[in-house]
Amino acid sequence: MSSELSPGARRVQAALADRGLPGRVVELPQTTRTAVEAARAIGCEVAQIVKSLVFRGDRSDRAYLVLVRGVDRVDESRLAEIVGEPVARADADFVRERTGFAIGGVPPVGHREPLPILIDAALLEMPELWAAAGTPHAVFRVLPDELSRITGGRVVEVGVVQRPS
Repeated sequence: MSSELSPGARRVQAALADRGLPGRVVELPQTTRTAVEAARAIGCEVAQIVKSLVFRGDRSDRAYLVLVRGVDRVDESRLAEIVGEPVARADADFVRERTGFAIGGVPPVGHREPLPILIDAALLEMPELWAAAGTPHAVFRVLPDELSRITGGRVVEVGVVQRPS
């Protein structure tokens, strides 16, 4: 773990401090770009990883941030029903433009612009969570009630457990 945080991780740390969670971001030597890599680097279950997925509204061009467990994928049909328009996974340029972060490091807070945030209910059943913190090597530990509070996210049911490939 590095004592000096990279700029993206510092931005997330500042957003967490603004929300009452100072000193939480750590940068690891291993990559945390995927949920499996993050769980391996941290030493937790894949389900404890907060996957931050950005979707693009077909009609509004709005970015929607959906938070699910690391073992889940998003039911896009259900998400479309909830947000009131068809959606698709956003590409890397759209994600960076709207959040200020690259895919693999998108945190649940500290975005370039305010985003509607949806939290899958199953995520909040975990005892503790680990979320990306602005880079593919930075993470922070957060409790489920803290995640709800700091994001102001709407709790919904959009997660579907992924089948092993």
